[in-house]
Amino acid sequence: MSLLSLTAVELGKKIKAGEISVEEAVKTSLAAIEKKEPLINSFVTVDGENALGRAAEVQKQIDDGSLTGPLAGVPVAIKDNLCTKGLLTTCSSKILYNFIPTYTAEAVRNLEEAGAVILGKTNMDEFAMGSTTETSAYGATGNPWNTEHVPGGSSGGSCAAVAAEEVCYALGSDTGGSIRQPSSFCGVTGIKPTYGTVSRYGLIAYGSSLDQIGPVAKDVTDCAVILETIASHDRKDSTSIRREDTDFSSALVDDVKGMKIGIPRDYLGSGLDEEVKAAVLKAAKILEEKGAVVEEFDLSLVDYAIPAYYVIAAAEASSNLERFDGVKYGYRAQNYEGLHDMYKKSRSEGFGAEVKRRIMLGSFVLSSGYYDAYYLKALRTKALIKQAFDRAFEKYDVILGPAAPTTAPKLGESLCDPLKMYLGDIYTVSVNLAGLPGISLPCGLDGKGLPIGLQLIGDCFQEKKIIRAAYAYEQTRAYRHSPLAEQ
Repeated sequence: MSLLSLTAVELGKKIKAGEISVEEAVKTSLAAIEKKEPLINSFVTVDGENALGRAAEVQKQIDDGSLTGPLAGVPVAIKDNLCTKGLLTTCSSKILYNFIPTYTAEAVRNLEEAGAVILGKTNMDEFAMGSTTETSAYGATGNPWNTEHVPGGSSGGSCAAVAAEEVCYALGSDTGGSIRQPSSFCGVTGIKPTYGTVSRYGLIAYGSSLDQIGPVAKDVTDCAVILETIASHDRKDSTSIRREDTDFSSALVDDVKGMKIGIPRDYLGSGLDEEVKAAVLKAAKILEEKGAVVEEFDLSLVDYAIPAYYVIAAAEASSNLERFDGVKYGYRAQNYEGLHDMYKKSRSEGFGAEVKRRIMLGSFVLSSGYYDAYYLKALRTKALIKQAFDRAFEKYDVILGPAAPTTAPKLGESLCDPLKMYLGDIYTVSVNLAGLPGISLPCGLDGKGLPIGLQLIGDCFQEKKIIRAAYAYEQTRAYRHSPLAEQ
C-alpha cells in the first residue's frame, strides 16, 4: 500500500509514531507528482526544494514534542489563489504570471503552524471563474477517473491532486460550488464552511461576499480535522467571525437517529441525470435506514439562484479585478501609448476570455440605468433565498441533494456553451448566496465509471450536523481509489 493511499490523519499518525519520516512522506508525494502530472496537470507550481527543507524543520519539532497535531508533517497542496509568501501565486492567470506575495493567507498560515508541509500550488479556473478548470492560462486539468473528462472547478487542481493521490489533502476555495462540485466529479470529499468561519485574508478575491476557503480530502474525518485547523477569527478580515464551536471532529459519530433530513423536490426535477438521481436517493434511503427521518419538501426560488448568483458574483468580480492594471505588479503589455492604452492592452492580453466575459457582465449590471434593474434585484433575490433556507431549517437539520446535475463532462464540451456551464451550478450556488455550510462526498459511480457526489447542506454555523450525517453515510461504503491513483 502506498503512503498516499492513506488519509491525511492516518499518515499523520504514522509520522507521529515514527513509522514514517516527514522527509519520506514529502519525497513520496513529489515522486507521485512527477509521475502523474503529465497526465492530469493538477499543479501550476511545485516547490520541491523548499518542501524538503521544511520537512526537516517539521521533523525536529515533532521529535522534540512541540508539534503534536494530527496534520503535523503531512504534505499539502494549496489552490493557486491563496497567497503564499515567497511562492509564486498566479490565480492560473497570465496577468499574475510573476506575482510572488510578501505575505501568507491566514488559512495557510494556520496549516503551517500545525506542521503542514506545502508542496506547491494547484491549477484552477482563471481567478476561480469557471466550473471545469479549463480556463486556466496553464492548460486544462484532467480528471483522474478518466483524463478525457474535466475534474470540475474552479478547485479542480486541488480535487484532482487528492483523487490522483499526489497528496492526501488540499485547500480550495468555494464561491458558488468550487469545492463541492469538483469534489463530486473527482470522487473526493470537500467542505464549504459557513461564511466567515475561515479567514479570507490572503485569498485573492473573486466575489467577496461569497468566497470561502475549505478543505478537500479523501474522507469526512480528514475534512473535519483540517477545518478545525484552518478555522479562526482574524482581525485582518472584517467578515471573520469569532466562533467557539470549532471542534468539528467531535461530530464524527455514526448516529443519525432522529435527525430530520429534507430533500428539495426542486432538486429532483428536469435536468438531473437519472443515474445521479438514483444514487442520491439511494444514499437518502441508507440514512433513513440508520434512523434519520427523510422527507421531500418544496424549497422554492431554486430557478432564481443561478441568475442572482452570476449577477452578484460578476459585479463583485468587476470591482475586485480592477486592481490588476499592469502598474504595480503582474503582467504589463510591451507596446502601448500612454497610461490608458497600457491599462487596456495589459488587461486585454493578461485576462482570459471567461474572466473578460464576467468583468463585462459585472460592469454592465453596476452601470447607471441598470444597477436597479439587475444588481439590486439580485440582492433582493439573495435575501429571499436566505429566507427560504431559514424556513426549511426550522423543520430540518440537514438538506440533502446532488452536488451537480451530471457527472464530469468531457474536456471541451462546456467551454463552447458558457450558459450550460453556468446552469451546472444550480445545486451549489444557493449555499454561497445564503452563507451556509455544505459538504460533498462520493455516493457511487455512473455507467461510465465516473463519480457521483452527494451534497449535504446545513444551517449557518451547523457544520457539525452535516459532518455527522456525512460521516454516518460514509461508514456504509469503502473509499474508491481512482484509476490514476492506483498507477
